[in-house]
Amino acid sequence: MTRIKLPRERRTKLIAAIKTHYQEHHEEGIGDLKAGMLLDFFVSELGPAVYNQAIRDAQVFLQQRIEDLDVEYFEEEDRRDS
Repeated sequence: MTRIKLPRERRTKLIAAIKTHYQEHHEEGIGDLKAGMLLDFFVSELGPAVYNQAIRDAQVFLQQRIEDLDVEYFEEEDRRDS
């Protein structure tokens, strides 16, 4: 079982989107139960890979921002001989 949990409102919207997509591309309807089962399948099968990729992308982004700290915010120190 996946650890990815969708809030009820998000789940409802995604089920509606699946039903709309199915109607438009398969020219027949799909019910809430089947759409929900399809959503559960995709979340469990694709969710972890997409989630993990998002984490990797965020890590790269943050690492680049950290590396930019020296360039963007570095202040020369007063180097007077005391």
